[in-house]
Amino acid sequence: MPSTRERVIQAVAALVKEALPKAAHYRNEEKQKVIPAGGYVNVDDGDPGEPEVTLNPTTWIYEHQIPVEIAANASRTISAEIRLDTMLQALGAAVAADRTLGGLCDYLMVQAAQTEGLTADGAAVSRYALVNIVAVYGTTDPLN
Repeated sequence: MPSTRERVIQAVAALVKEALPKAAHYRNEEKQKVIPAGGYVNVDDGDPGEPEVTLNPTTWIYEHQIPVEIAANASRTISAEIRLDTMLQALGAAVAADRTLGGLCDYLMVQAAQTEGLTADGAAVSRYALVNIVAVYGTTDPLN
């Protein structure tokens, strides 16, 4: 059985895929050079950070930051900014709808997106966002 950390990351990746079904989905990949028509999403494993430790029973409580990279192209009718904003809103709504990942974690939240342009000379206008999803969860073994 996968560790708690891995199950949380897998659940976040599944939630993102459900929220953004038209995008190409990746895990732990480098920033894509070509953005598919539906956009792309990359979920990175991130950093669980330094845990708080409680005793009796000993429990490690993490605030695991899971970076999610999202990119969108402009289309003939919609700007890259609007397409990216729509994708970000869908992700935020999905997180708000399942703050515990079905009971797997104590709380799930998104942090504000950091955005930038990805446009190169001669390429379609594109926008990129980095969003941290923070999963708060506890485990009785930091490696399990």
